[in-house]
Amino acid sequence: MKLVNMTTITGRVRLESGLHIGAGDTELRIGGTDNPVIKHPHTGEPYIPGSSIKGKIRALLEMKTGLLAVTGNGKPLGTGILKKNLTEDQRKEAINILKLFGVSGADDQETQQIGPSRASFADCPLNEASRDAVMTGNWSFFEVKSENSIDRIRGVAENTRFTERVVAGLAFDFSVALKKMEGDEDLRVLLLQGMKLLEHDALGGSGSRGYGRVRFELDDAALQQQFNALQLF
Repeated sequence: MKLVNMTTITGRVRLESGLHIGAGDTELRIGGTDNPVIKHPHTGEPYIPGSSIKGKIRALLEMKTGLLAVTGNGKPLGTGILKKNLTEDQRKEAINILKLFGVSGADDQETQQIGPSRASFADCPLNEASRDAVMTGNWSFFEVKSENSIDRIRGVAENTRFTERVVAGLAFDFSVALKKMEGDEDLRVLLLQGMKLLEHDALGGSGSRGYGRVRFELDDAALQQQFNALQLF
């Protein structure tokens, strides 16, 4: 298997609404929030883990193909899907997703045929212009949003919970490196489709409540035009 090309897609992820990607902090501090967001351990600034973007884009592409219904277990696609009774189109879609996002390290024939993951997602640090704007305006990177459930009979709020979010409007530097192996199709199109799906959906937690709406701003003008023109369905 021969590597024939490598490209990098760069740009920004701009928040259209508050973003919550949890820090996994189970310690409840006095005066703190119930649900903090992930922050850089040295600077305390917000960032977007590359794994969060990769995982959501992969999940959305798997839903779009309908292959999740074939596996029936809700887990990411693995090479086991190729042993199922697939149509020619389904098999092609499965192979391209597995090539783009990678498979487990199992040493089997299917894994060897797929090869290494083609896409490498970097963590997305806070964009310098967004940092300067916050510092100049003496604003905050974060907000604390209170949420509760409503008793439908009495009309009162119950079970109040405080969730930290990264404020809307901030931008984060986005970068994904894309390998092309000998015999590969142009998987960049598949990646762009996944990014477009993410724009229509949400990143992070509580997307059904309006969190995590994002927009991609690509550095390459021609690629941005191609991205804007994509038809998903």
